[in-house]
Amino acid sequence: MDEPGRSTTDRPPVDESQAAAPPIDWVSIKLPRPPFVDPASPVEAPRIAPLSPRVGILLLATLAAGALLWMTSDAVRPFVVGLLFVYLLDPPVRWLAHRGVRRTFAILIVYVIAIFLVVELINITITPLIEEIVRFLQDLPSLAASLHEQIHRLSELYARLQLPSAVRDWIDGMLRSIGESGNTPVIDVTAVLPIVSGATGVLGTVFGYLLLPVWVFYLLKDRVALAVDLDQSLPPAWRFDAWAVIRIVRRLFGQWVRAQLVLGLTVGVFTFLGLVILSRLVDPVFGRYAVLLSVTAGILELLPIIGPIISAIPAVLLAATAGLEPVVAAVILYTVVQQVENNLLVPKIQGDAIQMHPALVMFAIVIGGALAGLLGAILALPVTAAARDVTRYLFRRASPNASVALAASIAGLGLEEHPGIPEVADA
Repeated sequence: MDEPGRSTTDRPPVDESQAAAPPIDWVSIKLPRPPFVDPASPVEAPRIAPLSPRVGILLLATLAAGALLWMTSDAVRPFVVGLLFVYLLDPPVRWLAHRGVRRTFAILIVYVIAIFLVVELINITITPLIEEIVRFLQDLPSLAASLHEQIHRLSELYARLQLPSAVRDWIDGMLRSIGESGNTPVIDVTAVLPIVSGATGVLGTVFGYLLLPVWVFYLLKDRVALAVDLDQSLPPAWRFDAWAVIRIVRRLFGQWVRAQLVLGLTVGVFTFLGLVILSRLVDPVFGRYAVLLSVTAGILELLPIIGPIISAIPAVLLAATAGLEPVVAAVILYTVVQQVENNLLVPKIQGDAIQMHPALVMFAIVIGGALAGLLGAILALPVTAAARDVTRYLFRRASPNASVALAASIAGLGLEEHPGIPEVADA
């Protein structure tokens, strides 16, 4: 959602020498006092402004809306997905609209192109994918027998190894502890249950998903009018900060949606090519399920760090039915793909907007999955990154001596060319 254009009477005239000044000069000269800072406080020691009635009403309305959305979270999920489609489709619609195409026709053109691409992608992948799923179900008994045979061979090899008695006793004790429940490995899946539980609610929200194309169409069509309404509803002193926050969130989410689409397709294609090569050089078992494994890798790319690890598990288990060399080859392939993704693709595609430590990424995914299931785990990374950037901006905005850092926070948001700062009024 873009900030609507304003006439030159809505903001102070901009001197050309000021417009060409460095960012620190622009920040120090152009920005109004933050509306949440008490105007009576000195600049070097700002204080929080007392809450006005309008701020109190806004906070209550925000809390009420948040509580309502939380109570109806299952019904809201389709519309969250719809917002992601808006972020994905808005740039091409805006590109066509800027070139003279009516916005309604631009949306229809983008819809037609998007539907064509999706149908072609389905035509390319759905037939071999279904064939491989059927083949896997048919081969499952023989694959299980092959895996059992490989495990038996490893057991015989382990028995022939000349290991110290202390080491052998330790390994035997560990194996007994794993198989003490009916000789079946016990895996605690309670940690991932919150993530997968959200997938079970899809059937209950089918109607919401069916409405998505129409809902997204109206959002794209009336985006400018909705932006104007929002702008006019804001007190003048709030407008700069409100649009700065909106643009920070929009930039990050838009970048994340498009990056995940490109990363998913790229990882899926690379995985498919690698499996085809392994089927020729190592064992044909990789080629029998190449489409299924590559589609799984592309979809699980939505879960950073954890997703690639999960996608490698079925490939390694499948390779284990053919021997030790295929297992090593599968591990090497998925490790290479993950390293190429992390070191080459992610920096080029995502840039520096969503840069978080892996420990924080895993923590955010678990918390997001616990709060909102599968969708919460997928959106945990952009939501956390957006909260980080907005908090950083507000912190710098309230710091009188952080002009350079504040300029870095709003760089690239388009506020330099069109700040749209009206006369400062009391909030």
